[in-house]
Amino acid sequence: MQSLRMIENWPVPTAAAAVVRADGSVAGSYGPLGHRFPLASVTKPLAAYAALLAIEEGAVELDEPAGPEGSTVRHLLAHTSGLAFDEQRAMAAPGTRRIYSNAGFEALGDHISKATDIPFPQYLHEAVLAPLGMTATDLPGSPAKDGVSTVADLIRFAAELQAPRLLAPQTLAEATRVVFPGLTGVLPGYGHQKPNDWGLGFEIRDGKSPHWTGGASSPRTFGHFGQSGTFLWVDPDASAACIALTDRAFGPWAIEAWPKLTDAVLAELAGTA
Repeated sequence: MQSLRMIENWPVPTAAAAVVRADGSVAGSYGPLGHRFPLASVTKPLAAYAALLAIEEGAVELDEPAGPEGSTVRHLLAHTSGLAFDEQRAMAAPGTRRIYSNAGFEALGDHISKATDIPFPQYLHEAVLAPLGMTATDLPGSPAKDGVSTVADLIRFAAELQAPRLLAPQTLAEATRVVFPGLTGVLPGYGHQKPNDWGLGFEIRDGKSPHWTGGASSPRTFGHFGQSGTFLWVDPDASAACIALTDRAFGPWAIEAWPKLTDAVLAELAGTA
């Protein structure tokens, strides 16, 4: 895809990217697809997928207590547990505010580990990574931010997010719809959003502005970006997903470059470029 050539002008040492169609085929790619990058918060969708599998397997339940103040697995996945960003401290009652929380995902990982008697990184490997053949991906630490992966592996995950084989389609559909609609909150890097919509571990595009996806991205677009300069989005209306991994931290360069790339990719897919 010609649109991916825009990455050549990004001010980053190393970058790789791919566009994945809904049938799992690769529409285009750029850069070293086998290079391993720190994912930062793009780890969260992988961790969320493992949590959804634990729910389907009956190891945990979506509405069972799993965090402070009686917050549930659902609250933790949707960033509505009330936990602070990076510490196990409740700042609000569950379900009342959208407080983006690494601590919430760490509490979720601990809860699943206790329920399954399997360390969460191992559970993620057995439930998600191994079945999808994601052999270059691992989780050496926090389920909120410490994943390491390649574009080649995330192509497999992006295909799964568009045509699930591990999860029931209705489970993924629920995870990628707005949960606790209408809640406001801060989208890291982009400020206060009203509403600040999320699904179960996936951010929902809806009408957010400013945003890291494109102006042409459909409201149903879901995914995540990471502070290590990484993103993955799925746009169901475009029947495609896009992955971009870099080794430069998120900042003004990404705020400028990412939406332009997304809009160019969508235009090329639609044949309007």
